[in-house]
Amino acid sequence: MVEKQEEMKDILLRMKEEILAGINKAMKSGSESTAGEPTGDIYDQASSERDRELGLLLNDRERGKLRQIDEALTRLEDNEYGVCEECEEDIPLGRLKAMPFARFCVKCQSDMEKLQAQTRRFEEDRAYREISFNEEEEG
Repeated sequence: MVEKQEEMKDILLRMKEEILAGINKAMKSGSESTAGEPTGDIYDQASSERDRELGLLLNDRERGKLRQIDEALTRLEDNEYGVCEECEEDIPLGRLKAMPFARFCVKCQSDMEKLQAQTRRFEEDRAYREISFNEEEEG
């Protein structure tokens, strides 16, 4: 058990280093590409803006992954790592190796994703009905 935890801790720390290095590289290349750059035409400006927004989005995703890794490292320290937060069963080692910051077993994760999809569809249907109702009142 201790060997598994040490192996997973090493994997998590390696992932964290890689993400931080990627974020630093992206930030450096982003600041270098905009520093001293001529204004260019509107298409160049739009392209640069799109690239910058994409970089920010990726950084947000990477920051989220860092948060998940830090939470997994905390669970390791608290001896709660590798236990599903929903059913409290052990998460299989294969899943942990594939997704070291997993908080749920495959079944519970799948159940939660199905519930989220149903909730999202319900919210979208409700919003559509509200739009349709408002258009009928105006018309």
